[in-house]
Amino acid sequence: MAELTGLSQAFLSMLESGARRLTNIDKIVELLAGLDTPVELTGPMLRMQNSMKGGPDEEHGMRG
Repeated sequence: MAELTGLSQAFLSMLESGARRLTNIDKIVELLAGLDTPVELTGPMLRMQNSMKGGPDEEHGMRG
């Protein structure tokens, strides 16, 4: 999961255990993009990030 999302294993573990909340929009977008979540499920949040940064696929080296 850490490799897919670009988020650290420790951060993901804290999310899973409830010790940390996912409130940072950049982290949310990283997680969704790393999991290759369809834009239809993410709404405008991921679309905005795609247009601003060249897209999470490009940033994470993922195929489109």
